[in-house]
Amino acid sequence: MAAIRFTVTFLLLTLLLGVNKAKSQSFIGVNYGQVADNLPSPAATAKLLQSTSIQKVRLYGSDTAIIKALANTGIGVVIGTSNSDILALASDPSFAKNWVSTNVVAYYPSSKIILVTVGNEVIMSGDKNLITQLLPAMQNVKNALDAASLGDTVKVSTVHSMALLKQSEPPSSGSFDPSFGDVLKGLLAFNTATGSPFAINPYPYFAYRSDPRPETLAFCLFQPNSGRFDANTKIMYMNMFDAQVDAVRSALNAMGFENVEIVVAETGWPYKGDSDEVGPSVENAKAYNGNLIAHLRSMVGTPLMPGKSVDTYLFALYDEDLKPGPTSERSFGLFKSDLTVTYDIGLSKSSQTPVTPTMPKTPVTPSSQPKKADWCVPKPGPSDAQLQASLDYACGQGIDCSPIQPGGACFEPNTLAAHAAYAMNLFYQTAGRNPWNCDFSQTAMLSSNNPSYNGCTYPGGST
Repeated sequence: MAAIRFTVTFLLLTLLLGVNKAKSQSFIGVNYGQVADNLPSPAATAKLLQSTSIQKVRLYGSDTAIIKALANTGIGVVIGTSNSDILALASDPSFAKNWVSTNVVAYYPSSKIILVTVGNEVIMSGDKNLITQLLPAMQNVKNALDAASLGDTVKVSTVHSMALLKQSEPPSSGSFDPSFGDVLKGLLAFNTATGSPFAINPYPYFAYRSDPRPETLAFCLFQPNSGRFDANTKIMYMNMFDAQVDAVRSALNAMGFENVEIVVAETGWPYKGDSDEVGPSVENAKAYNGNLIAHLRSMVGTPLMPGKSVDTYLFALYDEDLKPGPTSERSFGLFKSDLTVTYDIGLSKSSQTPVTPTMPKTPVTPSSQPKKADWCVPKPGPSDAQLQASLDYACGQGIDCSPIQPGGACFEPNTLAAHAAYAMNLFYQTAGRNPWNCDFSQTAMLSSNNPSYNGCTYPGGST
């Protein structure tokens, strides 16, 4: 039954990939924070962004130099008002009109401003005055955009903390804290009326930090794991990102706002931390962000929102060396101040398209060569659940698993073990042929024995 379930899922995914393959990856964005004293120039940053698949940038303010630098790049720009501007925006329509004129009208359409976020995590600030004035401020900004004939193209919203949720597990029981009910109803009615998104900041990193078990880490990093079962929907969740986003979806639905779109305004993983911090490392950050991007590109969606990728802004473009707090707070940057990558997660336009792996052109030294162990195969003894998780994970990354579908060259023998072995090896070969690409929660190993048989060819090897 497990193999049949996968077959149906994969066929649907294949259709979706075929439909969306030619479309731009407009769902991948990045946060551009500026709490730093060593940032590259806006012009250099604009050039860097154009070399990547990042098509949207979120600013926490409305920096003139950055907005200008992004002109004529085609990159969508999200700008924000500060929390300190909310009272003036709410009480004085002329202040809102001037803000829109100065920060939007002056640069649009050369700079592709797509969204104005009024404040950041205002509801969780505890400032009752700001909370009550948030909706009037958003309405005045919207009115100002309407007056400038930009209300249909530049949306208005605000960004929320996941702390708004009173309950998030299982995802189907997601609900907002009722003490914020009236405020949220007003904001969500605004989102509905104006077609603007509900922006949220899910961080699986924080979920792992509060529950630092190996199985939780695998669940957070999109790595093979036993999954978490939602008894209400009979859905097995295989990663924390989907679970968190679907918890928000459930909370919105429970309030009657099924049509409000979700945007992930921030998510990321620190690559460095203090000695007493659990979770930060280059390996974990690369796994989270790299696997998240692969998950988004697969267009598989979340269980409650299948077949589409939620707009997701990675945190962050650069480190922010002036931020207070632990080292991790200053260590989320995908790029260094010299414009090189902190770690490679396939954002470069030149590395987006999967290619048939080839042997390195530069000879590999004997010390680093994996002793001709060129195929990734399951270790003896993994359970069916582990094999199914590995199969779902590997084929969910956008690799071509059609050979193990009915009629495919590797469909027979029609066993979970055989299909999982093919998928695990193909993932290893296409993901870079690094030892960590053949881990699968320590259920796989590298082998020098070619597992190909009859007409079924396993890519790789030294033949």
